[in-house]
Amino acid sequence: MKRTIFTGAGVAIVTPFDENNKIDFAELGRIIDNQIAEGTDAIIITGTTGESATLDDDEHKAAIKFAVEHTNGRIPVVAGTGSNDTSYAIQLSQYAESVGADGLLLVTPYYNKCTQNGLVAHYTKIADSVNIPMIVYNVPSRTGVNIKPETYAKLAQHKNIVAAKEANGDLSAILRTRRLCGDDLTIYSGNDDQIIPILSVGGRGVISVLSNVAPKDTHLICQLYFEGKVEAAAKLQIDYSDLVDALFCEVNPIPVKAAMKLLGWNVGAVRMPLSEIEPKNLEVVREALANHNLLEAEK
Repeated sequence: MKRTIFTGAGVAIVTPFDENNKIDFAELGRIIDNQIAEGTDAIIITGTTGESATLDDDEHKAAIKFAVEHTNGRIPVVAGTGSNDTSYAIQLSQYAESVGADGLLLVTPYYNKCTQNGLVAHYTKIADSVNIPMIVYNVPSRTGVNIKPETYAKLAQHKNIVAAKEANGDLSAILRTRRLCGDDLTIYSGNDDQIIPILSVGGRGVISVLSNVAPKDTHLICQLYFEGKVEAAAKLQIDYSDLVDALFCEVNPIPVKAAMKLLGWNVGAVRMPLSEIEPKNLEVVREALANHNLLEAEK
């Protein structure tokens, strides 16, 4: 069995920006410290929720380096280094390894939409270039590319490809992937509304947007399940379904950044071409936070 990078709830952490639209490293440090204090099992930096698409190369590298240094070994740090340019993904991945990242998260190539053979070649080329574990990220709703179970079976043969973040919503495909790959590929849920279903078929946790605003309970959903308290874990998952829905009422990370601002975090604006949350949707987010008593500190 390959080494698992983490078990439980990893936060797909936001990237806070200051009033000049630059990364606010002081606030990022505060958020990381709070996540660790609340029980989060891993920090996933520069992913989709971290607005990696609009970070330039220097910012991307600086965010990874800061997260590794600030976390300082307290929990694993996974760096989002995916690209639709294999050469650039290799450069970013090698940089992340050089500054001490514990693992890599690599989204499927987007826009140019490679074939399944192309996916194998892309990920293999990257995996051959590093010596730390990789999580491949399947999110066809954003990329237009879906990783098939048979492709996962080929990828899992590489020693450095250890896990998948699955956000295709297809539990039947995940079952086939589990059957074909067994313990050679760890599965993490990429959807906060499918944590328990994926744990129930052998998943090891979630890479979570919800963890940004409810880190303790997102961790607890996983912990309760692993402790055999399945009914309690499922109840908590169901209880949070309203907040999960609210955090995706507009494209991620627009709602979660709005939610964090309501909770008092200075995360700043989303970068264009994303736009600020619509007023009616802000009220949806506010109501969901209030339903879970998360706005008490604000009051």
